[in-house]
Amino acid sequence: MKSTRREVIGQAAGALSAAGLLSMGTGTSPAVAQDAAGTRAASRRLRIGVSTYSFWHFTDQKVEVADCIERAAEMGFDGVEILHRQMSGESNAYLQDLKHRAFVNGLDLMGFSIHQGFVSPYPSVRKQQIEHTRHCIELAYKLGIPTMRLNTGRWGTIKSFDDLMANKGIEPILPGHTEDEAFKWVIDAIGECLPKAEECGVCMALENHWGIGRTAAGLMRIYTAVRSPWLKLLPDTGNFLDNTYEQLEMIAPHAVLVQAKTYFGAGEWYTLDIDYARVAGIFRKVGYRGYVSLEFEGKENAATGVPKSLDLLRKAFS
Repeated sequence: MKSTRREVIGQAAGALSAAGLLSMGTGTSPAVAQDAAGTRAASRRLRIGVSTYSFWHFTDQKVEVADCIERAAEMGFDGVEILHRQMSGESNAYLQDLKHRAFVNGLDLMGFSIHQGFVSPYPSVRKQQIEHTRHCIELAYKLGIPTMRLNTGRWGTIKSFDDLMANKGIEPILPGHTEDEAFKWVIDAIGECLPKAEECGVCMALENHWGIGRTAAGLMRIYTAVRSPWLKLLPDTGNFLDNTYEQLEMIAPHAVLVQAKTYFGAGEWYTLDIDYARVAGIFRKVGYRGYVSLEFEGKENAATGVPKSLDLLRKAFS
């Protein structure tokens, strides 16, 4: 039976449509095309930011955050992580100026790093720290920053930070208390901050920053107990002083931001020889696609030490 002209045209259109679905315009099947897209996403260059701390190591002469943003843009960074203690104000005008300054320089404000701690036997102290954390979540929201660094806090039985660093961040437990108590204080306090984090859309990022978060096991104990999308982890490559790479591997799948330390000119407290090709491999393996934030902690002048560090990280994470 002969096909009509209309049937021939319809059959040809169907064949062309099927071919289009198969080829996706590339001559490959949909599955292959999807795999190719996944490969492109996985191989995308990670963005490198810089913490304002890189330009100021708590020395007498504070470096203004606005100046750090300008310098970061000139050096070629993709984003800036703001250290709360480095800010010279909290007024809305000040916050919006920082946000505008970053935008016109083509930079993301991608991290907000605060200082707080929940390891205290006194409920009034923990309450004050919870309120401080909630307040800082709101500051991050006003700045348009999507993630905020969180600490566990520490016992405070070693008063000098220099002495604490000399002891690899390990300090005695407060007499009359236990480590289990400290974990409960931290887990409960973070739980009280979750509603504010969800309301503002700011993901809290728990860092391996001494105290009971000094180890990957400690971080994972808190993370698994809280079980919220508004709490993730923030691996700091310079804060695991033992079994660095093994501990990074433990927490890498849950990272929302990575802080990368460098030590040109020797470190302020210690110097680590970090294999950044290996570090990059750890995060590549788990499909990490977030920011890498430089924390330059060397004694070399930031004008030269920070660009050197950017070059090092670009090569490792490209």
